[in-house]
Amino acid sequence: MSEYGVVLESGAVRFERLVQGPIERVWAYLTESDKRSTWLAGGEFDLRVGGETKMLFKHSNITDEAPPEAYREMNENGFLSVGTITRYEPPHVLGLTWDDGGNPPSEVTFELTPKDGKVLLVLTHRKLADTKAMQSVSGGWHVHLGILEDILAGQPRRAFWANHAKLDAEYAARYATSDATDGEP
Repeated sequence: MSEYGVVLESGAVRFERLVQGPIERVWAYLTESDKRSTWLAGGEFDLRVGGETKMLFKHSNITDEAPPEAYREMNENGFLSVGTITRYEPPHVLGLTWDDGGNPPSEVTFELTPKDGKVLLVLTHRKLADTKAMQSVSGGWHVHLGILEDILAGQPRRAFWANHAKLDAEYAARYATSDATDGEP
């Protein structure tokens, strides 16, 4: 299993991680604001299909590293993303719309399955506007999921901004060599 996102089709990428469980603990890190804020974004979810999601992306809650200039304001002040829950099947599936503030909302689905004493986490992000959006979310998901893996394993968190810059460049190169419409780049 590769840590890298796999392009499923135009505008869709998928990540798979085998993480420390149990499944209820991983579910809590997806649905509970205080836990989610340690690896992605805090904010309340109305946990039902049609319920509102609010995620405050404030990276200074995740890392002490200084951000690149392009992310300085988000790092310090945060960015609020509001969405809607599209699937809610605890503790196995959570789907929601994803508002990045510039394009029509995309869709994110988290699927959790017990596997070999751990939990297989599959994240699929669909309806991304273009290859640039796919590149951006791929680098972001890769680093955020790595931090979640570290937290669940009880290990020190890996660097955020240093890894983000590296992964953003790697995904740009990977997607430049394909049309990002199907298969793995």
